[in-house]
Parts: sequence; C-alpha cells; structure tokens
Amino acid sequence: MTRALPEGFVLGSATASYQVEGAAREDGRGPSIWDTFSHTPGRVWNGDTGDVACDHYHRFDQDLDLMAELGLQAYRFSVAWPRIQPTGRGEANTAGLDFYDRLVDGLLERGIRPVATLYHWDLPQALEDNGGWPARDTASAFADYAAIMGKRLGDRVSTWTTLNEPWCSAYLGYASGAHAPGRTEHAAALAAVHHLNLGHGLALQALRSEVSGDPDYSVTLNFHVLRGEDDAVRQIDGLANRVFLQPMLEGGYPTDVIEDTASVTDWAFVRDGDAEAIHQPIDVLGVNYYSTTAVRLWDGRSERLTADGHKGAAASPWPGAERVEFPPQPGPYTEMGWNIEPAGLTELLLDLHRRYPDLPLMITENGAAFADEVVPDASQPGGLAVHDEKRVAYVRDHVGAVLDAVDAGADVRGYFVWSLLDNFEWGYGYSKRFGIVRVDYETLERIPKDSALWFADLGRTRRLD
Repeated sequence: MTRALPEGFVLGSATASYQVEGAAREDGRGPSIWDTFSHTPGRVWNGDTGDVACDHYHRFDQDLDLMAELGLQAYRFSVAWPRIQPTGRGEANTAGLDFYDRLVDGLLERGIRPVATLYHWDLPQALEDNGGWPARDTASAFADYAAIMGKRLGDRVSTWTTLNEPWCSAYLGYASGAHAPGRTEHAAALAAVHHLNLGHGLALQALRSEVSGDPDYSVTLNFHVLRGEDDAVRQIDGLANRVFLQPMLEGGYPTDVIEDTASVTDWAFVRDGDAEAIHQPIDVLGVNYYSTTAVRLWDGRSERLTADGHKGAAASPWPGAERVEFPPQPGPYTEMGWNIEPAGLTELLLDLHRRYPDLPLMITENGAAFADEVVPDASQPGGLAVHDEKRVAYVRDHVGAVLDAVDAGADVRGYFVWSLLDNFEWGYGYSKRFGIVRVDYETLERIPKDSALWFADLGRTRRLD
C-alpha cells in the first residue's frame, strides 16, 4: 500500500558535534568530558577518540552539498559548548561562533532548515572539574551559554533544542560510568537529573530573552518503551521517562520516583522556585526511539539480567531500582543488539499524544547500526556503493509506524533519520555505523548508501511504498 506523507511533514537527518566535527584542539576549542573520557585507556572501544571523527568542521560545505543532493528539508546539529566557551564560562570564542554562523548560513543558502541542539553531551571539562551536572552552577552556566547562542544565531535557527537525551547524560554519565565523565555515583546521577531539567528551563528563558526570530523551542528525550510486569514498568518508566517529562511539561517530579529513590538521595537539591523555572512552554517535543525494553521484578536469587540496551559498565544506570531486571527480547536485532519493533514507536507516539494532546511531536532520532559492506558499482559516482537493505527496511518500517500514529490522531510534524554520517558512536568508538552516508575513516570519503538514496526518493515523491 502506498501512503502519502502529511502536508508539511519534515524529513531531515541529524548529527552531534563530538561525533562528527573533529578539530578537537583547533580555533580555541576547549576540552570536553568526551575528550577526557575517550583519551582514558579502557573507556572506548579500540581506544578511539573524536579528535578527527568525520572532520565535519573542515568539510561542512561538502556535507551541506550532500544534504542538498539528498533533498533534506532540515538538518539537526548540535553546538559544541567548549567550542563556544572553552571553559564553560566567560566570553564567547569568536572562532567557534563563526563556525556555526557559516554552518547555519550554508544550510539556509541550500534551503535546509537549521535545527540547533545546545547540548549533546560534550560538557566543557572545566565545568566537570567543578562538579559537572550534579552541581547546580552548571545549570546557570548552561543558561549563559544559551544566551550567547540565541543572540548570535537567533535570527536564523528554525528550531532550538535545549538538551538531547538527558537520561544518557545523567545516568550513563554519573550512575553507570558507561559514558563521560564515567562516574558511578547514584546520588550524583539524580542530582544531575534535576540540574539538567533546571538547565533546560533556564536555557529556554535565556533563549527567549535573546532570540530575534520566531523559532520553535524544544527538548529531545530518549523514551524507554517498556514491556513487562506492572510494578517494574512503573518504576523504570519513572526513572527513564516521567522524571523528565513531568517537571518539564507538568511542573513537578513524580512522587513515586522520589519514594523509590529515597534510599539513594533525599532530593534536597530541589529548591523553592525550581519547579516553575523548569516548567517552561515548548512548541514541539523531540522523540528519540530505537527499540523497546523488557523489565520484570528480580527474584533476588538467580543472576540478575541487565539487557537494557545500554553499554555494559561497572555499575547500574538505574538508581534505586535494584529489584528490577532487564531480560533479553526476541529479535531481529541491529548491530547494537537492540530489538527491532516499529510498533513500539506507534505506541509511544500515541501515548504521548494522549498525555499531552496539544503538544506537537517530532521524531528527532531514529535509525539503526548494521555491518555495512562497500562493493564496486560502476553506476555510482566514485564506483562504490553500500547496499544496506536492512537499514532501508528499518527506516521504511519506522516511517510507516509514524504514519500509523498520525492516522490514529497523533500530531507528528516530521522525522529525522539518525544519522547523516557514520561517526564516533560514543563508547563503541568507530565500531558501529548508523549513517545513511558511509564514511571511510582512513580517507574520510563519503559514500551515500542505498538508505540515503531511498530517503532522498521518499523526500522527492512524498510517498511511502
């Protein structure tokens, strides 16, 4: 069955600064927690770092031309905070601002909407040295940085996103240690949750005070779509989803999350006025979805299962949830070991629509890592091709799942495929490829995969077959 995309439905792709930019020590950029983490032996697969990554910093014009050739309507990128403020405080680095000026102007020249994310995990190392996200001062520093960006780019950016996946920043960074800065302190992780929420609210206020255009304001959350027993689902839903959704969109923390984590922290870091500061209006909610997660109550005797889809680490990313375990789910799977379940995306969108019926939704990340093979193909520019049928099927089925949700009443405004380029996949280094464009990490050559060509055709025809 052929289905038409809704009128105005945006098709785009996304990247993140540390994953693609490289130029880690150029033009005044300071070190981030990911520079420190990736250069620490044993933290990242094969000792990989983002020092060069895809060299997008130097090759952005080539990449913008590629986006235009693929017919992308929007590009979601993140700003590297340490490129703007090398220590996370003080005057802005002119060279860093100039880079994003050129990037945004280049997008607009090609008719592509700039969607800017202020924070995609690369916290300036100096701020981490002063406590990081568990420290309240980081939230105020983030607001100052947001004001700088809003003043410089606020006349041209189409959508401002404050945070990308604060769940990962808080829990993988400060609870399990799987991500930078690599700490394993459950109380600190919950303090980070709050200060990320607070930073979101303060940043929105700062942006609105400086922006001269009329953009949309947003935040992007990575939702855990849960399968399993009722009380296990309730507890993990609280830690994964509601601890961000409710403060941001309803004005307060879920009581059950505070009770579930009482043995970890007393939540004294929440101060009078914080709820109001966090609860700022947004125009669209960014939704990141890749797979579902199974949960059940642990019997306390057998080996506790931890197949939650996140990179294994020394500690659990789930503060106060020691009684919950995460059994494996049936396949098929991507190279990340994540199960493929498009229906979970439909379910998530409809659940969010029921809960917040007046809030538009946007798929800000969805995609898959597979083991791609480069093959000779004389019909392609450069004579090489990547026939990634599994990724084409994944993206096609998930776009279909979005349309199912739209047909059932959800207000979904678009879909950004993750990722535009193969890139530095955090703790997995360069071992996992999500891109619809192949990057040869030796030569940095770009090769559009079949998934890129398919996505371009979807944008051209506006019809899903």
